[in-house]
Amino acid sequence: MPTVAETIVDSLATYGVTHVWGVVGDALNPITDAIRDHERIEWVGVRHEEVGAFAAGAQAQVSGTLGVCMGTVGPGSIHLLNGLYDAKKSHVPLLAICGQVPSAEIGSDFFQEVNNDVLFADVAEFTSTLASAEQLPHLLEHAVNTALATPGVSVLTIPGEVGSREVPGDALTPRFAPAPRRPAAHEDLIAEAAAAINDAADLTLLVGMGARGARAEVLDLATKLNAPMVLTLKGKEGLERGNPFHVGQTGLLGNPAAAEALEAADTLVLIGTDFPYREWYPQGKKVIQLDVRGEHIGRRVAVDHALVGDAASTLTKLLPQVAARSDASHLEGARKSYEKWRARQERVVASPRKGGVLKKLRGAVDNPEDLIRPEAVASALDAHAADDAIFTVDTGMCTTWVSRFVSFDNDRRLLGSFNLGSMANALAQAIGAQMSHPDRQVVACAGDGGLMMLLGDLRTAVSYDLPVKVVVFNNGSLGMVKLEQNHGGLAEFGTELDNPDLAGVAAAMGLGSARIEESDLLEGQLAEALARPGPVLVDVRTNPEEVAVPPKVTAGDVWGFAIGKSKEFIESR
Repeated sequence: MPTVAETIVDSLATYGVTHVWGVVGDALNPITDAIRDHERIEWVGVRHEEVGAFAAGAQAQVSGTLGVCMGTVGPGSIHLLNGLYDAKKSHVPLLAICGQVPSAEIGSDFFQEVNNDVLFADVAEFTSTLASAEQLPHLLEHAVNTALATPGVSVLTIPGEVGSREVPGDALTPRFAPAPRRPAAHEDLIAEAAAAINDAADLTLLVGMGARGARAEVLDLATKLNAPMVLTLKGKEGLERGNPFHVGQTGLLGNPAAAEALEAADTLVLIGTDFPYREWYPQGKKVIQLDVRGEHIGRRVAVDHALVGDAASTLTKLLPQVAARSDASHLEGARKSYEKWRARQERVVASPRKGGVLKKLRGAVDNPEDLIRPEAVASALDAHAADDAIFTVDTGMCTTWVSRFVSFDNDRRLLGSFNLGSMANALAQAIGAQMSHPDRQVVACAGDGGLMMLLGDLRTAVSYDLPVKVVVFNNGSLGMVKLEQNHGGLAEFGTELDNPDLAGVAAAMGLGSARIEESDLLEGQLAEALARPGPVLVDVRTNPEEVAVPPKVTAGDVWGFAIGKSKEFIESR
């Protein structure tokens, strides 16, 4: 008869799980041993459990199936938490299997014992401890079905000796329910929303990742309404390239045209987005929101018409009820403003520019040593990365540059810690994505601060021969925190990083490596590095004083930046 561990592993493999991520440990030995003998599922030993959780979450996102990671007793399970929280906030189906002390010792404050059911209560939609073999298949089914249905995180804890026990002969084979299909919104509500759209003067669409599977329908709606389309960062994936209606993003990563398009409209149509920054929503507008998750409706901005349902099927029913508009002035104005902003951005990439409201401020710090601009790195990646590349980005300035200068469509993918905002996610997510798609190009856009946090897992890419390309935006600082300090009128403090030779470290760990320090060589050296086989790290020394200007710059913003910089200069002297 099969053991508990063998039953779990075989059931997950039958469902379609191909990899389990983690660090081996005593309580997990029965499960890792079952994986060792299995033909359809592979153990991926990472150097830190946090990487395993991030990688499993990334694999779930790009493969569309369940991600699985493991952590052994106590500290090993605790290390999973950051990656699990990222999966929770990104609505990713993830199963974490955690080890536990022997059943007889539970509650005795045994060595390494922690109460997993309490520890994971906030991050997990389901958490339970398998106390006996007789609890299979029910507890495993409950855990997996919950992860798939919500989607979210399930944590199943298994004491070491339970994994080795035999499953009773009359036990059923675990079977998992399919992920739920989301229906269209209610027809009466669709009709009311269509009437509101038809009554509007000027409309702007705000579209997020929930519309990824509804590209055709969203474009049809924009065409019929002659409406500009503001994209969220996560909405770039399926809707940016080949979209004559989009005007970029709003928020701190965005541009003035997007902010103006939202402000100039009297009606906003939100499709598949939970864009969280309330201060970037204009006030006094009529709002129609379509989202598959009812709990997202109205939690960022007051909503007049709520549509809960799948984006594609709901828009299919909405489109025939919407009247076509011939007036394109609102769209044309937004697009003209957006193209002007894009032209200014391209000039920044081409050569240092000083001007506008930040002329005097940037004059003293704007690249006096002709260092490589991070914008130019992202622009070069856009030009030389594969058309179906999977990009991962570290939280912080890396996200800013990629969001502004790397373009996406239905083939390119973009992963990041966009809801949790963790550091150190890019490398881990790239490893997970590359394991799922060994033949696709995967590019991790890493900050030097983020990379150094989980540096050891560069070796994981080597150990498993994963051809990940890690491009380090190395500015020697925690750039986003530095900008926040300047923005608040504070002197820079604690943000400078004393990094080693990252290209040298990568070479010592078995990766191909390159170091790029000259702007004139950026394009050629980066293209060459991307084309090299196997895992490669590219250390690009970027300008640490580069400023990411938000779409709406106020006098207070400028004054805060000026005060912050002056404090630095005074204190430096």
